[in-house]
Amino acid sequence: MSRLLVVQNGQSGGPGRFGDWLTAEGLVLDVVHAYAGTPLPGRLEHSGVMVLGGGLLPDDDRRAPWLASTRALVAEALERDVPVFGICLGGQLLAHVAGGTVRGRHGEPEFGSTPLRLRPEAGTDPLFRGLPERVSAIERHVDAVTALPPGASWLMESERCPYQAFRIGDRAWGVQFHPEADADRVRSWDPERLRALGLDPADLYRRAEHDDRTATTVWHEVARRFAAVVKE
Repeated sequence: MSRLLVVQNGQSGGPGRFGDWLTAEGLVLDVVHAYAGTPLPGRLEHSGVMVLGGGLLPDDDRRAPWLASTRALVAEALERDVPVFGICLGGQLLAHVAGGTVRGRHGEPEFGSTPLRLRPEAGTDPLFRGLPERVSAIERHVDAVTALPPGASWLMESERCPYQAFRIGDRAWGVQFHPEADADRVRSWDPERLRALGLDPADLYRRAEHDDRTATTVWHEVARRFAAVVKE
């Protein structure tokens, strides 16, 4: 049985439907609630690693001391060619570990269902090949990858944030968006914070609900493909 180490960086930032899809494909998910003080393993003994999102930067060790251990595990995974999937903060952390650049509060924030474009390099990618050229995903970020690591494959982009998906080597992927989040997740966001950013909570939910069916099909397929890579 293939086991996936999942690092959760915030109370509300669980693996969601992406985790359900991976479990349905036969993976066992060991979710470590790192934000709550649960220790991470000192050495990687899993078949893959998934690092989830959170309102932090990849090297924000003062606020989140577990990030140092997370970076070490991701570095070990890259060295040993163990599959990695990083979501939002997790994708930024993967980029950081591999030699890319991440900046806090960079560019325009992205919230809610966001149009994404598939790039030509995705045509041969094990997870992204054959996906629709245009699809949407839930976004919630103000920080961003500003330079990909050397040799990275650039897979997806959006109008406001170019580096939406990338691959390091053959088996490590980072995404800026949230494939684990559906329209109901958008409904759960603090409406006052959204209004303070100049956003209409009702409009964000309507757009997310409108896009949800198509987006669900696409990200379910990506989860299925990642599970297959982990089980190889």
